[in-house]
Amino acid sequence: MFISNAYAEAAAPVQGAGLMDFLPLIALVAVFYFLVLRPQAKRAKEQKAMVEALQRGDEIMTTGGIVGRVNKVYEQYAGVELAENIEITVQKASIQSVLPKGTIKAIK
Repeated sequence: MFISNAYAEAAAPVQGAGLMDFLPLIALVAVFYFLVLRPQAKRAKEQKAMVEALQRGDEIMTTGGIVGRVNKVYEQYAGVELAENIEITVQKASIQSVLPKGTIKAIK
């Protein structure tokens, strides 16, 4: 008696807007992938290839800023000569970059 028919019609769920509701979320995921995940995976792949290609005589810089020449290469470690008769052992994962030949002489 007191309930009009308009209330019953307004309570019906809205249909047809399903994909349009998720479009901003899909776009956000795509932007996140191309700006964050893809470049990070590319850098990780380059780092892994650089570490695997290490050989005796390469001049390197560690993540701590130590510059030296690789004397020995082990499975997960590398022996790095900092100066004459001064050698340390570092994890290969801590090697940030391989420097061009002659960099150590140019620094001294």
